[in-house]
Amino acid sequence: MKLKRILLWTALTLAVLGGLAYANRMTILQYSLGWYTDIVNPRGPYQPTSWQAGPAEPGQPAGKRPPNIIVILADDLGINDLSMNGGHNGITTPNIDALAKAGASFDNGYAGSAVCTVSRAALITGRYPWRFGVEFTPTPGAMARVAVKLYDSDPPALIDQRLASQAKPLNDLGMPGSEVTLAERLKPQGYHNVHIGKWHLGSTPEMRPNAQGFDETIFMESGLYLPKKHPDSVNAYLDFDPIDRFLWPNMRFGVSYNGGKWFEPNKYLTDYFTDEAVNAIRANRNRPFFMYLAHWGVHTPLQATKADYDAMAHIPDHRRRVYGAMVRSVDRSVGRVMQALREEGLDRDTLVIFSSDNGAPGYTGIPDTNRPYRGWKLSFFEGGIRVPFIAHWPARITAGTRHQAPAHHTDIVPTAMAAAGLTPPSAPAVDGVDLLAQLKNPKPPGRPLFWRDGEYRAMQEDGWKLISASRPRKDFLFNLAQDPTERRNLAQEQPQRLADLKARLAQHHQGMPAPIWPSFIEVPIFIDKTLEQPRTRDDEHVFWIN
Repeated sequence: MKLKRILLWTALTLAVLGGLAYANRMTILQYSLGWYTDIVNPRGPYQPTSWQAGPAEPGQPAGKRPPNIIVILADDLGINDLSMNGGHNGITTPNIDALAKAGASFDNGYAGSAVCTVSRAALITGRYPWRFGVEFTPTPGAMARVAVKLYDSDPPALIDQRLASQAKPLNDLGMPGSEVTLAERLKPQGYHNVHIGKWHLGSTPEMRPNAQGFDETIFMESGLYLPKKHPDSVNAYLDFDPIDRFLWPNMRFGVSYNGGKWFEPNKYLTDYFTDEAVNAIRANRNRPFFMYLAHWGVHTPLQATKADYDAMAHIPDHRRRVYGAMVRSVDRSVGRVMQALREEGLDRDTLVIFSSDNGAPGYTGIPDTNRPYRGWKLSFFEGGIRVPFIAHWPARITAGTRHQAPAHHTDIVPTAMAAAGLTPPSAPAVDGVDLLAQLKNPKPPGRPLFWRDGEYRAMQEDGWKLISASRPRKDFLFNLAQDPTERRNLAQEQPQRLADLKARLAQHHQGMPAPIWPSFIEVPIFIDKTLEQPRTRDDEHVFWIN
């Protein structure tokens, strides 16, 4: 009898727990990735990084050896986030502005894509990423199981649950190890290669920076700038954003060094990355080095330090104030890197390139970030792909240079190689051009630029731009020379030009390999409205394919 009672109570308990689990299944799924991270990758306490030191004395003076090369990449920084481009909400970026004033500003800078992974693959290889199957941003399959609730839009998001259930683990999705990076290109010239920050090109051993030519890496393993309840963290929650609702419960505060165990940085993430960049510069002052400083700022979740938040007291809106504080931290990072170069006597002989991986997103609810351009991250309108693009090298670049010809993320590899005295290879050929050579030519020859996201594609050539949307099926044709903010669609008025550009677009994509991993989510992106603003089906929109 006693055994029967035990079995009965056990069955009832399991039934109740099962019922509770079923009733809260969406919450469990929404939090599951974070719980899994806590089990598999617990974070240890902060550990200082001992950077591999170069020679105690330089073999050659800085001006006689290959130049140092630093690429500083912000995340989701809109072109209008910089005060040099107009700015908004009283946000100022004196250090980035000064970098442009002392170097070259490419007024028509373009990202490799409108989304992070694809853009970063273009930047680090110099090639269009769809040439090697990187077409979509890695997305966990669990996202699809909660996306029905998270993406409440009209028109609705389209989700292929079958493909989502077959998705590989998130860490397995990334750029093939067979691709050749800028770090690998520079290695034969004696460069010591350092990566700090976001990678987002895969987390398997063969995809990580150490296997892609980098001697050392501080790898951003998750996505918080500080622990959520840290006393120095000021947070802004975006209740209207499904991505934000997924990030907060699942992101953690952790990094690793050279593939070691995760640990927590000792301060706000942007400042921590900057500290380590300065330390790495000092450790390598006597030899040529390449540094890829890939910030997480200003990507969501929106978190700032209390000091930066207090410095933005002139901004009354809390969310915009946190965002402005985050921009301030990235600008401060640029200033500190440049100061370290000056203190080590390296600033004149270091090529520094600053950019953002794509335009600012509409899901922050801040409408000013990409103005005057239309569109957001995830769209191929100018707001999604137009980015800050600055090059500083006093030994070779005249201060105050303004360059009008388009510059593209694929140009960074051939530009850095030319600076290092290397010739870009013929196989595999890079798609970019040497911007140092372009700066010498006031009217460099034109060239087409391409973007691709599944069947959603775009190209630009000789001032004309074509966007071919797959959902809804529509072509957009713009004359950027006369209409840089893409207000007038000329597709109906210019049928022959439309046909010619569509033929060029099809020719470029002919024979490209299939994506390494499939998309399973398509989400509507409204071109002229933020995610916080009311939207209707009649508002201009395209579907981002991921």
